[in-house]
Amino acid sequence: MEIEINNQDNNQMVFTVEGADVSLVNALRRICMVEVPTLAIETVEFLKNDARIFDEALAHRLGMVPIKTDLESLVLASECDCDDHCPRCSVSLVLKGKGPKTLYSGDLKSEDPNLKPVLDTIPLVKLKEGEEVELEAIAQLGQGKEHAKWQPTTTCAYKNYPQITIDGDKCESCLQCVQECPRNVLEFDEEKNQIKVVDLENCSMCRTCMKDCPNQAITVEIVEDKFIFRIETDGSLSPTQVLSRACDMLSEKADKIVTFCEEGGS
Repeated sequence: MEIEINNQDNNQMVFTVEGADVSLVNALRRICMVEVPTLAIETVEFLKNDARIFDEALAHRLGMVPIKTDLESLVLASECDCDDHCPRCSVSLVLKGKGPKTLYSGDLKSEDPNLKPVLDTIPLVKLKEGEEVELEAIAQLGQGKEHAKWQPTTTCAYKNYPQITIDGDKCESCLQCVQECPRNVLEFDEEKNQIKVVDLENCSMCRTCMKDCPNQAITVEIVEDKFIFRIETDGSLSPTQVLSRACDMLSEKADKIVTFCEEGGS
């Protein structure tokens, strides 16, 4: 399959995939969502908690804070040979504060400056006068299939690539399709006196233009082996890292199936 990136920023990427079928693209989507590992707080040891929030509730909030992840230097806890946790599979973070104040994710101090919360502005606990919190949290690599806190993506979806055909012999340029299109995919070219497609990839294939065309001059179909794919991450990994790791994992799975079949299923 061929992948072409349409647009991209720090946490979002839109690209087209060509030369693949639905099963392959959906497998890639699922791996991006639930198998690409990220860091998340797994255990919390409370040294002191005078705040009006249960330890369990605060620990849950901490677990949902996205943490920048380095997949090159860390391994899954299940693959590490340590007894509990170590620098090879985890990172320690400390939260300490005394009221009156609000503690935010930026107050989590990591032993590794490269592995810290993605955002500093996530509120964790509000402390009143005299209230104090002190704890140590251990973040470990995990996968989204175990818990949602380890999902690297906030959005991961695909759709078929649209194909719009306008029959110039039938089209009378009544502009009905242009006016009714909810996504401004079509436009009227006054110089050529014809309808043209100006934003093909924004088409949702609702086929409203087809229904409202009195002469049935427009056809909306899908390209069978081409898809538009969108990935948005929580910042723990970049979209490129998620896609690259997902492709590697998909390739490994395919190799295992080939080997299994060549060995006669043994």
